[in-house]
Amino acid sequence: MHYTKEQIKTMERVKRLKIINAVSGIKPANLIGTISDDGVSNVAIFSSVVHLGSDPALMGFIMRPVGDVPRNTYDNILQNKCYTINHVHQSFVKNAHYTSAKLDSTESEFDRCGLTEEFINDFKAPFVKESNLKIGLRFVESIDIAINGTILMIGEIDHLILPEETFQHNDDLDLSSMDTVGISGLNSYYSLNKIEEFPYVRVSEMPDFN
Repeated sequence: MHYTKEQIKTMERVKRLKIINAVSGIKPANLIGTISDDGVSNVAIFSSVVHLGSDPALMGFIMRPVGDVPRNTYDNILQNKCYTINHVHQSFVKNAHYTSAKLDSTESEFDRCGLTEEFINDFKAPFVKESNLKIGLRFVESIDIAINGTILMIGEIDHLILPEETFQHNDDLDLSSMDTVGISGLNSYYSLNKIEEFPYVRVSEMPDFN
């Protein structure tokens, strides 16, 4: 298949969403946990979490346009300046998927989707107890993306919680050991399998590929 820009623009909406969301490849599946000023916990699945830097330790994710559509995650982060990112594992991937439902702000996805909120070290935002890799972040900046109205939300890591056995001998993390999953399109999930390991790249140690 070969789609032109014009064909993509006129494509049926859900088909376009699925295709364009999928062609960037497998993305991490994460649950972002927040809490409102009224004490209602919210958790929602995102496939747009990215690493932005290690010093300071920054992570970002893309928030869809706010507009007239309720965005509980966005509102809660602006209110409380903190949130959590939690890896999704195979054992609760179905529960995680259904957090994408547009519930009223007075109802918690934790309750509706059979997930457990967990508060750690007085950090205000809830972690997902079922997740083995949890990150607590403080909101530091948002960047508006004018072309489509999305927002890049940036946070600095306050807490990083993961199993010790995930670390390998060289401080790499073996995410496949935790059954962490990836996501493609709107509703397709994939398991992770480690296929190879290479050394840190130095020009003097590059192999000859010719």
